[in-house]
Formats: sequence, C-alpha cells, structure tokens
Amino acid sequence: MPAVTGKIAAASLALALFAATTSTASAQKKYDTGATDTEIKIGNIMPYSGPASAYGVIGRTEAAYFKKVNDEGGINGRKINFVSYDDAYSPPKTVEQARKLVESDEVLLVFNSLGTPPNSAIQKYMNSKKVPQLFVATGATKWNDPQNFPWTMGWQPNYQSETQIYAKYIMKAMPNAKIGVLYQNDDYGKDYLKGLKDGLGAKAASMIVLEESYETSEPTIDNHIVKLKATGADVFINITTPKFAAQAIKKISEIGWKPTHFLNNVSASVGSVIKPAGFENSQDIISAAYLKDVSDPQWKDDAGMKAFLEFMTKYFPEGDKLDGGTIVGYGVAQTLVEVLKKCGDDLTRANVMKQAASLKDFRTEVLLPGIKINTGPNDFAPISSLQLMKFKGEKWDLFGDVISADAGG
Repeated sequence: MPAVTGKIAAASLALALFAATTSTASAQKKYDTGATDTEIKIGNIMPYSGPASAYGVIGRTEAAYFKKVNDEGGINGRKINFVSYDDAYSPPKTVEQARKLVESDEVLLVFNSLGTPPNSAIQKYMNSKKVPQLFVATGATKWNDPQNFPWTMGWQPNYQSETQIYAKYIMKAMPNAKIGVLYQNDDYGKDYLKGLKDGLGAKAASMIVLEESYETSEPTIDNHIVKLKATGADVFINITTPKFAAQAIKKISEIGWKPTHFLNNVSASVGSVIKPAGFENSQDIISAAYLKDVSDPQWKDDAGMKAFLEFMTKYFPEGDKLDGGTIVGYGVAQTLVEVLKKCGDDLTRANVMKQAASLKDFRTEVLLPGIKINTGPNDFAPISSLQLMKFKGEKWDLFGDVISADAGG
C-alpha cells in the first residue's frame, strides 16, 4: 500500500506543479484584441493618394521594416501583421478607415497615421475606444495632452517649438526683418504660425507683414508667392506640405524674389521636395532637423546610417534613400518595436501606452547625435530637440547647437 500511496502522492504533486506552471504562464500572458501568442496586429492610415501623397513612402518604409522584423523572428516570438489603409489626406476618409481598423480588423493599436487634420478627426474616437493612437505622424502640439487624451501620443518635435526656434534666429540675426508667411489653412499650418508668433512675442505684429493661407485643394500656390513678394518681405516662412513646398521654391526663383527662406521640417526632404524644385533654386534655404540625412557625407561611416542603407537595399530597394520619409518611417518603426519588446507578454492596450510613456534616453539609429527619446506619464512628446540646417550644393549642412524645443501642450 505505501508504494501505491507514494505513487499517488507523486502524481498529485506533479499535477499540482503542472497546474501551477500553467497558471503562472497564463497569468504572465495578457492579451487585448489584436494580440495572440503568434501575432501583433497593427493598424496604420497614410495618404497614399491625394495632395499629401508624397508622405505615403513613410507607410511603405514601415511595412518593409516590419517584414525585416518578422524575418528575424518577430517580437518576443510574435509576427507583426501591419494593416495600412489610404485616406488621401481626407479627414472623413480617415474616420472611415479608423473604424474599419478598430471594429473590423480588430487591431491592437493604430500607429503613426499621418497628418494633423486626419488625426484630429479620429482623436476623440480612438480615446473613447481606448485604442492607442500611437506616435502619430504630425508635430501638432495637441498630441502632448495625456490628461485629456491618454491614448494619443506624438513622436516628432512639435511644430510650435520648431517655428519658435526660427523666430529666435530671426530676432538675433535679422532684428528688422519683414516677414511673409505662407501656411496651410488647417490645424497643421495654424500650429506652426502660432509658434512663430509666440517666438517673436511683442514684435510679431510689426515684423509679420503678411500671413497668407492656402487650401490643399488648390492646384498651385503661385499667386500666393507673387502676393507675398509684393509686400517687400525679406524673410519667407514656408509652412507647406511637399507638393506645395516644391512649387514655392520654384516660383520664388522664377520671379527673382530673394528672401531668407525658412522651410518647415516636414518638407525638408531632398528627394521629394528639394530635388524636384531644383538644387539651384534651393540654395541657402534654412530648416531644422532631428534625423540624419542620407545625402550628408558626415554619416558615410556611421553605423546607424549603414544599417539603414542595408535595410533599404534588402527590404525596400524601390524606395528613394534621399526621401526624408524613408528615414522617418525607419526611425518611428524602430521606436514602436522598442515599445512592443518592453511590453513582453502583457500585450494589452493599457500596457502599450504605459511602455510608450516610459521611454528613457532611447535612440533609434537615425536620430542626430545628442537627441534622445524620452517620455513620461505627463510627457507625451518623445522628441523635443532640433538642430538648424542650411541647404548648400546638393545637401543640408547642420549648424549651431542642438536646441531643446519644448513648447507647451
């Protein structure tokens, strides 16, 4: 009998240990809709068509990067299923695509969807559904508002900070400047304009001689450029998306206007803006950067740039290495991968936001030296530093120090 009793006891102990192990394993693994033992489903909305279609390359780069991640075994053994839709930069279409991603595709999160008006249109919906609207591809200041919108977070430096840096430079180098501004008539354009005025302070009213807005539905902005030149402005602040930025650069040259030209970072791409506008027409334009530029020879031996170029050759050979959108897509995809790695086996939406809000001195391989990604429960602005640059020859030349550019949320 004792032998039988011993066997039963051993069997009971084994069973108890198995049960304990199983319950521990299941306790460690937590999933929300869009995550399983084998998959993480990520949604994305991009303007693959329409007036901002130049930015579609960001989504294509991200898709290629996630393929690389999957080829290397995925994230903690799970493959990324990246579902990306076109909204043509039209907010009503964005709403439609966001609902599809959340309610039909059942994604874990919506990542890096592009544009200020499109993201504004879905912000309340995403927060009411408690689905992360993570690392949105827009620098509007409003994305850094964790108290009111705890499910929405930006990634790039915010627009107001950028134009405040330009304003500081103008006040120091050209205190008597007459400034003409061209801006897109939406939240994106107005955010940049507010930063400029805040940076100029009391002098804004006397220094800005004309604020000229345009609609994305306009085929050309040539008439606005002619109007701005007629004011006698000697400084031009160009707050436009790529298609219109290239038009502005060409038209300025065509009519012989020679202002000091500031171009917003979102249109500083050599591949999608400067090259089409003509290198000869783009000399001495000033902008600001937070990412390395492929055309800059100082990065030719840089390990991060080499890794980026190897990725492009293998996974996105048809992509334009000179297009700033490819660097953006690569850098932000690396940031998401870091967040998902930190989530471990707790792939709940709440934990995704918790990990996204606890990044400390994280660097993707393509950030400029001295720039790091930091977030916190009350800081949803991952990147808040920029460096000024001037276009010379066929590339941007960085100058001055890296400037911390925090503007309030």
